[in-house]
Amino acid sequence: MTSKQMRDNPLFMRNEFESSGKWGLPLIHKQELNVPKIDLIACSDTKANDRIENTQKGVHFFVDDYRFNGIYENPARTFERYSQYAFLLSPDFSTYTDMPLWRQLESVAKNRWVGAYWQSRGRIVVPTISWGLAQTFDFCFDAVENNAIVAVGMIGCKHTKLQFMRGYNAMLDKITPSQIVCFGTPFPEMEGNIFVVDYNESRKVVR
Repeated sequence: MTSKQMRDNPLFMRNEFESSGKWGLPLIHKQELNVPKIDLIACSDTKANDRIENTQKGVHFFVDDYRFNGIYENPARTFERYSQYAFLLSPDFSTYTDMPLWRQLESVAKNRWVGAYWQSRGRIVVPTISWGLAQTFDFCFDAVENNAIVAVGMIGCKHTKLQFMRGYNAMLDKITPSQIVCFGTPFPEMEGNIFVVDYNESRKVVR
């Protein structure tokens, strides 16, 4: 591949979508969820040509990153598998506090790019919001439209409640989401229009 071909390759440049914010992250547009009930299935429980009972659910990515890295590296190859479901949460690439800040920014950028890609292919996408320490607030709420429906995950947050709540309240101030799909049991202090999805229920897959 020549240098010119490389620069013209969208999977190298990743510059084909509208961008937003200080870091120019790909924008995930606000969409409504026109489904009778918000049920989720783990990406690791999906399969090609899934049963109709499962495809009526949305797909979440609150699992280890290695299970879904392909959606960024080979988006077209993985799209067909996920496109059969009712809606998709943008992938929860990790923003662990012991990761270098550039890696946390990269995770947020990949989250937004995949979400924008899926929207460009006609899918309903709910942006998943995650954060680390306060220094990540400079980018982790960017590239999501105001008043959008968003998703947050509670896995692993019980022992870092203060840190989680600081980020959660900062998200409310920055995005003012119309609804929050909460994967796991929320803290009593969490404000907003919260819809709770039980972790165990999300693993009940019809096969």
